[in-house]
Amino acid sequence: MMYNYIKLADDTQIAHSNILDDQTVQVSVERPIDGGFCSATCFLPQCRWQSVEGFTAADLGFLSEIVRDNAPLIYRLAREAGKRYA
Repeated sequence: MMYNYIKLADDTQIAHSNILDDQTVQVSVERPIDGGFCSATCFLPQCRWQSVEGFTAADLGFLSEIVRDNAPLIYRLAREAGKRYA
């Protein structure tokens, strides 16, 4: 299950999963564009990006900074969400 985390000024939406079995948290990012979305998935704690579509290297640098800076809070929210739905 994914939970909304933050919506940026350019309508980029960041969401996170529960803590997964391997102790990672999936962070999904989507930004609306004409006719669809840019999207990417990041896994914490490594901040490893995959399935990147439409985001530039500069975009990913900016998003990596946001995700890394917010990783402790994202993990806390992921842990709490897992308790609510356990």
